[in-house]
Amino acid sequence: MKYYSIAIDGPAASGKSTAGKGVSKRLNFVYLDTGSMYRAFALHMMNLNYPCDDSALATIALKSFKLDMKEDESIFLNGTNITKRIRELDVSKNVSEACKHKDVREEMVKIQQEFARSNNVVMDGRDIATVVLPNADLKIYQVATVDARAQRRYHEMLEKGDKVEYEDIVKDIERRDYIDSTRENSPLTKASDAIVLDTSNLTIEEEIDKIIELFVKKTGYKLENK
Repeated sequence: MKYYSIAIDGPAASGKSTAGKGVSKRLNFVYLDTGSMYRAFALHMMNLNYPCDDSALATIALKSFKLDMKEDESIFLNGTNITKRIRELDVSKNVSEACKHKDVREEMVKIQQEFARSNNVVMDGRDIATVVLPNADLKIYQVATVDARAQRRYHEMLEKGDKVEYEDIVKDIERRDYIDSTRENSPLTKASDAIVLDTSNLTIEEEIDKIIELFVKKTGYKLENK
């Protein structure tokens, strides 16, 4: 049986997760939130009081890391629901450091690739098209200006009742861009055959429509069969 895969890469807060979820629902594919996996690991290190940039401690932390991702998109870390917790700013500030370690990335990639072997999937992240799913049926590199990304993240957090300063969001995004692009293991890079999609001036529905249009054009997938 042929299983399809859509890989969406791009910098922090470029709308990858929202678009990925929307595309998966339209196509009736499974959405795997790889970013949440890394956020959960960052929180795990924080809970252990381990510095997130310490590679040796990250390897040790993996031994006690148990992640459970439910169909309703809730996420449990060692039995505790962390769905909302991993979206808080202190976790965001640590996730790029926590996920740059070789052992951590290898373990996560192994889980993600195994999942894609038996499901039609939409995955988003920093290295999906280059490392996790190099043979994906469609590869999207989703970008947006820093201001557009910061505005989205700012309003998203305000809606959740979080007290944040816009300038702090901008600084965090710029810092994460730098770390993600310069880290040694699986840095943020555009796959040579990925299609660049600038979402700075697109609504989420326009993003979803465009990705599905590109997928159908590239694969010949029949939407009426979903």
